[in-house]
This record gives sequence, C-alpha cells and structure tokens, in this order.
Amino acid sequence: MRRYVFADEAGDFAFNRNQRSSRYFIICTVTLDSCAAGDRLSHLKRELAWEGAPVGPYFHACEDKQVVRDRVFQTLSTEPFSVESTILEKSKAQPQTRSAEHRFYQYAWYYHWRYTHRKILDGADELLITAASVGTKKGQRVFTAAVQDVAGQFGSRITWRTHHPPSMADPCLQIADYCTWAIQRKWESGDVRSYDLIKEKIRHEYETWRHGTVHYY
Repeated sequence: MRRYVFADEAGDFAFNRNQRSSRYFIICTVTLDSCAAGDRLSHLKRELAWEGAPVGPYFHACEDKQVVRDRVFQTLSTEPFSVESTILEKSKAQPQTRSAEHRFYQYAWYYHWRYTHRKILDGADELLITAASVGTKKGQRVFTAAVQDVAGQFGSRITWRTHHPPSMADPCLQIADYCTWAIQRKWESGDVRSYDLIKEKIRHEYETWRHGTVHYY
C-alpha cells in the first residue's frame, strides 16, 4: 500500500531576537492514503472563482483573505487525513545544530521523522514524501538531500521517494500549508481560531526541547 506525505515548514533560519524573526521552526506533515482531498480543494478553488470570491491562483494561508480561509478550513474539516508536527524553539538550539541552514533543517527533519515515522508508515510498504521546494536550485539540492537522508534512516524496509515541487503545483501541499499556518499561529501568537478547526486531525504535536532551560541567544 502506498501512503502519501505532504510536508511544509514554518519559521525562518534567523537565530536572533527581533520582531522579524520567528521564535519557532516548525515541521508539519499531512498524511493521506489517497490524494482525493487535493482534487476537492481544486474543485473548491473553481467554485470560489465562480462565486467571485477573492481567490488567487492557488491557496496560501498567510496571503488568502479570511473569507477564502474559512471555506478552505471548512472543506478540510471533512477530509480524511492526519497531521504531525514538530516544534523547535530556535533559541534552545545548540550552536552546532545551527552552524548552517541545511544542517538545522536536517536536525529538524530528524527529530520529526524519528517520532512520527511509525505512525505515518503503519502498514504501508510504499511512501511518497512531497515537500514544498525552498530557496535556490543549489539550496534546494541541499535541502532535498537532507530530507532523503533522514527518510532513509527510518525507511529501510519500505520503498520511498521524495518529490519537491513548488506549493502551487500540488493542492495537497496547500493542505499542508494551511495546517502548518494554523499550528504556527497557535505557537507564535496564541491564536487558535484556525488551529481549533484542525486539532482533531492532529495526532502528533511535539515541542522537541520543551524541557530545555538554556537559551543560546
């Protein structure tokens, strides 16, 4: 059986304290047995366009108008998928884990996959991991290698592939974007309006360094 995992991230790689830097870096995955939810999201976009709603070329939670977000979350609430998220408070990251962006990214994926892979696999023998593309082509190769390396550590008994299209290219990536945005809003600002709409689908939400007391900046 093939299972589909769509991944997104929230937060930045700036390790300092200012109003422009995120407090957390978040890895979020959405796990599905079928991609039909993406087809229904594409249908919603066409319906919104017919209604004259302010819908863009693809769904993007932080840019969509609230009237569009409401309809997307309404649609997602009826879809069968699960959400797994790993939260890292960046100021608690030891210097060696953040010596380069790709190194921190790999650590984040390692922590996420270590504690979620059994839930995600759960009987599957094929796994397609689709993660939104990031950065330049050179940077993308580095980040792709990081995901593949981590997936390879825990997926030796299954057949797996990774895919890195832009978010606009796959509606299921837009599901991951919406779920990641909702979780980020909760952790960064305490806003749970959108989070509450998907919380029943969240089966893993783990703050990696929650017991840590040392802040490095």
